[in-house]
Amino acid sequence: MSSKKLSIEIEHLVGQFYSPSEDVDSTSDEGKRGLLDSDLGKFESVASVPPPYDQLLDHHKHMTVTVEAFHEQAVDVVVHRTQRDANWYSREITLVTQQDRQIVQYGIVRLNVDQLSEPVWKRIESEGTPLGRVLIEHNVLRQVQLCGLWRVSAGPSLASRMQVAIGQLLYGRTALIYCDGDPAIELLEIVSPVPPPSFSSLASEDS
Repeated sequence: MSSKKLSIEIEHLVGQFYSPSEDVDSTSDEGKRGLLDSDLGKFESVASVPPPYDQLLDHHKHMTVTVEAFHEQAVDVVVHRTQRDANWYSREITLVTQQDRQIVQYGIVRLNVDQLSEPVWKRIESEGTPLGRVLIEHNVLRQVQLCGLWRVSAGPSLASRMQVAIGQLLYGRTALIYCDGDPAIELLEIVSPVPPPSFSSLASEDS
């Protein structure tokens, strides 16, 4: 993998399925604030997110593994829409827990099919398994790069997908997955609202 940190243009990723509003400033360079407004939601680039969202988002790991550990159960993927543009494949998804069928994450995935082996691509294309689990189970040499953290005000489409109120405050991230050293998969990942850690639980963890 190149030592140069690559970035993701969030307006291009969201734009796979949603048109942004006019007069958009999507700057997301470190130290600057960016803003993207679309039917999906209003996105503001932030340097950090509050607990427990930092545990869920601020890391260089697969979100599939992270949300399963956080919610203490496996998740299934629900694919809402897909599109193919030459060697690029995009899909809009939610992750739901297997036991109680709760939505725990919304996502947009954009990947370069040419960067994946045929068995890996065919399993992703079948839409039956979360992306992270496919890569792990096929032992793909991979590295996850956190690109940015986002504070999101849910628009009508995101509210519908995540079953929350319009205007609900949410947190998410953009990330890039390298496969065999090459940038292959762009991700927007937004987690469902979770209650903040209580003082009592924090105290018990410290004792």
